[in-house]
Amino acid sequence: MAFSSHPTVPAQSPKSLDQISDLELAQALAERLAIKPMDWHRLNRNRQVRAQEQLAAALVFLLNHQPEEALLRVEQAAGWLNHTLTAPPCPTHGKPNQSGANDAVGQ
Repeated sequence: MAFSSHPTVPAQSPKSLDQISDLELAQALAERLAIKPMDWHRLNRNRQVRAQEQLAAALVFLLNHQPEEALLRVEQAAGWLNHTLTAPPCPTHGKPNQSGANDAVGQ
């Protein structure tokens, strides 16, 4: 008979779905589908990932009675899926403005 060197930790019973509000479920999904900072450069142009992220955020806004914000996220998700939206270049990897030409914009 083998014995574990780790004490047994009683498992917590997960809440059943009927004990969790729709908003909590949507927030958990949005958190899970959000691109993590360490994955940003790898996933920021992945259309499927970006659409999922936007649709989950839309659901959170909709459940928070913010339909205008929800619609913006749905439109962004559609843009990712139909290729009308692309990710801007990463500002930390762009070339610095050496000429200063943009410094005078609006003057």
